[in-house]
Formats: sequence, C-alpha cells, structure tokens
Amino acid sequence: MFDLKVINSVVQQLEEERGIPREKTLEAIAMSLATAYKKEYGKKGQIVRASFDQNTGGVEFWQVKVVVDRNQVIMEGDEEEEIDLKEANVDDIKIRFNPEQHMLIEDAKKIKKNAEIGEELVFPLEMKADFGRIAAQTAKQIIIQKIREAEKVSVMSEYGAKEGEIVAGTVERVERGIVHINMGRAVGMIAYEEQIPSERWKTGDRIRAYLYAVEETPKGIVLKLSRAHPKFLAKLFETEAPEIASGTVEIKGIAREAGSRSKIAVVSHDPHIDPIGSMVGQRGVRVSTVTSELSGEKIDIIEWNEDPALFIEEALSPAEVISIELDEKAHRAIVTVTEDEQSLAIGKGGQNVRLAAKLTGWKIDIKSAGDEGDDEGEENEEEVAAESVETKNAETDEKVEKVQASKEEVKETSAKENKEKTTE
Repeated sequence: MFDLKVINSVVQQLEEERGIPREKTLEAIAMSLATAYKKEYGKKGQIVRASFDQNTGGVEFWQVKVVVDRNQVIMEGDEEEEIDLKEANVDDIKIRFNPEQHMLIEDAKKIKKNAEIGEELVFPLEMKADFGRIAAQTAKQIIIQKIREAEKVSVMSEYGAKEGEIVAGTVERVERGIVHINMGRAVGMIAYEEQIPSERWKTGDRIRAYLYAVEETPKGIVLKLSRAHPKFLAKLFETEAPEIASGTVEIKGIAREAGSRSKIAVVSHDPHIDPIGSMVGQRGVRVSTVTSELSGEKIDIIEWNEDPALFIEEALSPAEVISIELDEKAHRAIVTVTEDEQSLAIGKGGQNVRLAAKLTGWKIDIKSAGDEGDDEGEENEEEVAAESVETKNAETDEKVEKVQASKEEVKETSAKENKEKTTE
C-alpha cells in the first residue's frame, strides 16, 4: 500500500532539515489516514483513529466511543427536555446522545466489566486501502498542516533558546525601511528604529544582529532583530573579551546613540584585572573590532563607581571636572569645569553630557568656573559703553551748537552787506 523507502526517507529528511521529530511526522500520517477513512467510509459523528507501522507499512483503523451516563446526555425523543434546559439557562448543558460516538455505562459494562464514565472504548474497523480523490486530498492537507504546526513548534523552541543572543543571516530585501533577513528556518526583521542610521544594506549582504523577541504570526515565526540595542554592544564585547564572558568583568551600564557614540561603565570583580584594559585589549584590538562592526561608532569605556560624584566625573570624560554639587532630592548634579573644558564636557550637540546623564541616571548641569567673573565683566562693559555713549552725545551736541552759531553769524554778515548797498 505504501512505499516505505520513500516514507522513511521523507521522515528522516524532515527531522534533519526542519527539526521535526520522527514521531510527529508519523502521527500526522496516521491522523491523515484516519481522516481519509472517515471521509470515504465513516458515518456522521463517528470518531475514527488509525495507527501506521513504519516498519511493515501496515495500517489499522478503529472506532472510539466515549462511555457516558444517561443523566449526561439527551436521548432521542427527549427534545422537550432540551428546550426546557435552554429556557432555564442551565450552565451544564447536556449533550445529544450519538450512538456512533457515545455508549451508555450499562452497555459498556457488558463489554468491559470495569468500564468507567469518560473512558474510551475501542472497536476495530474493517481495513480499507482504496480511497477516493477527495479523501486523498483531505489527507494531504492534514499532513501539510500537522507538519507546519510541528515545524513552528521546533522553530520556536530553537530560536527561543537564542533570544538575547547575536544571530547571523543574509539580507533578503529592504522594504519600506525594514530590513528582511533570511535566517534559514525563519525570517528576521530589523525595524527602521532598530537600525544604525549610517548603514545601508543590499540583497545578499551578511548581517549580524541582536535577537530580542521571537513572535508567532499568521505568516510564520518572525524574529525581531536590532543593531541599535544597547545589549548588542554588550554581546559584541562579550564575544571579544573572555573576562566578560566568564563574569570576571561586568558591564554595569550602557548609554548608546547608535552609529555615533556610546559610553560603557564596567567593573572588575578581581582586583588583579583592569576592567578598562580588558575591554580595550592589547593595542586596542578588542574595542577596534567592535567599532568596525558598528560602522565606526565611538566607544568611551569608564570604570563604574558606587560614589555618584566619582561616577559622574568618570562619565563626563574626557572632560576634567573641578567640582560636583549633588542635589539628592532633585537627583541633579551641578558640575563645574574650566572654560576650556566646558565645550568638551557638553560635547557636540550636547551628546557627551546627554550620554553621561543616561549612564549615571542623574540630571547633569555643566557650569563654567569663570561664569561669575564673566557676569561682572559684562556689567563693567555695559557701564563703559554707557559712558562712551554719553560722551559721544555731548560731543555731538557741542558740534551742533557750533554749526548753528556759525550759521547765525553768516546771516548777520549778509544782512549788514545788503543794508550798506541799499544806503549807497
């Protein structure tokens, strides 16, 4: 009836390539045969089951009946009782008795003395090997459905174990800003906000990303990936630095602006090991490898400290801090630096102080040591400017008066000359 060589080959291939257990595939075959038998030869309401022997190719079919009590069911002719129960809105609705799937307890005990309510009794069915086209098509659909379900469980189990790790795949396509990645047995997706802004990917590129979620959708298993996640940076260092992988050096915090700059706070649990040196590596080889993976992202590595003031001071590096005032109530730190260091402490576009605040969890205000002196200087400059303006105004008024006086003298002279001419 069956080509056992082909069946065993398919079963083995599904197990090796898709991770579907052999038992699940054989269960799907048996279920499909039972469905085909019921479709072709079964009766309405009949429960049919089958077993398939992969060694001999033999198939057995049987009918299952559930043992019930007369009080649990509505027998034929008891329609009035069913209507009364519906009108009474009874929660424990009785089921209609079907002789093809139910057997009363008194009848069941005639077959099996110790039969109990709810037990399933099995009755062999006549062996059939000839199924129609519709029954065969139904069996095929059942097998495909069950294999897909088993594969979905297998993929969920495989990638569920990899959640929180770095995975690799090949770029399949980039659509509407979303990078679709072929992961082999599943599809990975990197949303626009989870990408490094400066990176551009094309079909066929090999890509690594951080797996932060495994979701089941109607289209299959979707892996949510990220290259902008702070833990992606942590996992890259874990790969490069054995001290982190062993737990000797611990990453206490990460503040990251993907593709631009990151700050990492680390601490060593072994006094003989330098945490920053472990991260940087010999001649900076470890940190440069991570930087290359992140498309040139700058990485500041600082030592974590329990003292908030010292930790904030470290977080603002490479700027040098003069003093720090902590406001515990407002959780705010006022940091004083020299005029030369102010722009370095703030950073381009406020990036350095912004990352330091994110890393430490404190609100940070940067203040220059010459701010007060600058205020006094500005007041002096304003006074000098005011005096200068007054002096200029006085000089201008004096010039105006001289011009007016000269004009009056000219008028008087011309009037005298005209009078003398008239007299002559």
